[in-house]
Amino acid sequence: MSAVGRAIWFIESHFGNDITLEEISDVAGLSRYHLSRVFGLVTGHSISSYIRARRLSGAARTLVDQPGSILEVALDAGYSSHEAFTRAFRDQFGLTPEAVRKQRHTRNLALLEPIRMDPARLPELEPPRFETLPPMLFAGLQEIYPYGGNAAIPSLWQKFNVHFGNIPGQIGNVAYGVCTHIEGEAEKFRYMAAVAVSNGSDLPAGFSTLKIPGQRYAVFAHRGHVSGISATMHRIFGDWMPNSGIEFGNMPDMFERYDDRFDPYTGTGLTEIWIPIKE
Repeated sequence: MSAVGRAIWFIESHFGNDITLEEISDVAGLSRYHLSRVFGLVTGHSISSYIRARRLSGAARTLVDQPGSILEVALDAGYSSHEAFTRAFRDQFGLTPEAVRKQRHTRNLALLEPIRMDPARLPELEPPRFETLPPMLFAGLQEIYPYGGNAAIPSLWQKFNVHFGNIPGQIGNVAYGVCTHIEGEAEKFRYMAAVAVSNGSDLPAGFSTLKIPGQRYAVFAHRGHVSGISATMHRIFGDWMPNSGIEFGNMPDMFERYDDRFDPYTGTGLTEIWIPIKE
């Protein structure tokens, strides 16, 4: 079972209780940062939003099927008050618990069922190669996204590509998608569409820089359309990483490398995924 599969199994077995990201990541065999990243890529949900949606979906069914008070349903779903439960329920479904109980069905609610992981649908993972890079300085446009909110990343690349090839100090004809976790933030990550530069001066408006240390990397290949990269990430983080026996670095979490083997117009070709490791 993959790391994401183990995480989902643990959540489904315990989401009626208070569970922490640390507990889930221990069962999955990944750091909480790497698990949050791959869970969002694979499922389209952050871990907390998945737990919340599963609890509220169960609560919605209870409201329809059982006669207990709404406060009892709220407490069973992990909410300490009727008000907190109503607020979360309305945010999730667009209706109040009272309205759902009154209508006596959930057909107009987008309930979340348990996610089933099918390893047979995942691509085979090519063995990685290992490379050591010197310190690098990246410059580009960056945004903060929720785990599972990757659909907005192509629009960041669209803005960045206007500048590609004309960025002062740009090194080579290579673009990078750099992912870094945000200290103290378990639900969001920072993504930078970038190039390597020789210095950080005279950059276009809105550009940021990021310096990463010299270090060794495990390098994986994703072939085909870039929209399918989540399946390759699943294989890397869900299967290979927990069983590799390798200690991983934290700066950055990883980066995608796009060179002349990738066609940005069609989104197809070879994308390399570089993950820092410790010697």
